[in-house]
Amino acid sequence: MYEKHFGLQELPFCLTPDTQFYLNAGWHAEANTILDICIKQGEGFLKIVGEVGTGKTMLCRRLLASLESEYVPIYIPNPFLSPEGLFHAIAYELGIHLSHENSHIVLKVIEEELVQLAILGQKALLIVDEAQSMPAETLEALRLVTNLETEKFKLLQVVLFGQPELDIILQQPGFRQLLQRVTFSYQLQPLVASEVEHYLMHRLVTAGYSGPELFDKKAITTLSNASKGIPRLVNILAHKSMMCAFGKQQKKITKQFVLAAIEDTESVSCGHRAIFNFHRKVVGS
Repeated sequence: MYEKHFGLQELPFCLTPDTQFYLNAGWHAEANTILDICIKQGEGFLKIVGEVGTGKTMLCRRLLASLESEYVPIYIPNPFLSPEGLFHAIAYELGIHLSHENSHIVLKVIEEELVQLAILGQKALLIVDEAQSMPAETLEALRLVTNLETEKFKLLQVVLFGQPELDIILQQPGFRQLLQRVTFSYQLQPLVASEVEHYLMHRLVTAGYSGPELFDKKAITTLSNASKGIPRLVNILAHKSMMCAFGKQQKKITKQFVLAAIEDTESVSCGHRAIFNFHRKVVGS
């Protein structure tokens, strides 16, 4: 696309979470530190909450990629499952293949496997992304899984990543037992203006950029205001701005290119509207 034009080795603002672009700063750095400390201390239940686009999945994948060999990850990226489906998903991630449909039997086999892992000095870590989509009965089943323990420690640690709706769900009286087991909770926040500038440069450098400042100050301010500091929207607007500049054979991203990107993006708003259509800017006349 525009990689050669800007001297890049790859696209810097793709929406797919790629851990090589992870920026360990600000809210993410704090959340990452909390996860690291709590997991090493064997805390049973951890929860990371953030609005759509604030980088929960990136943080989740970063955690998976950074786990030491003593940990056995059980990753559930789509937890919209029945209780039986959850048990079987956990069993599958543990390398257990069962034909049983009886939840009690499946849970018993899981417990036996977790005990064996503990004997070998390994620690099982259940990581659930998009946890707010779990049905109520499956959340209760998750609590049952966390009952698995020895006299000294839990056999399974749990980390939940979810949108703010997860907090609303857990505040319901029926989930008070589960809520009480959440030992640490953290809420991701959007980037502040100075962090947006750092974020843009970090991703550009990671993608191979080594030239002068690419986004000028007005462009960064406009992009920061329109995206409200949400990383996913920053990526969308930065990518479209670069496309726009490429279409005009310009190597500096100015405010007008960011405004064109905003004009083309329904999920953002800005006090100013571009006077031309984004697609005409990209294609050129």
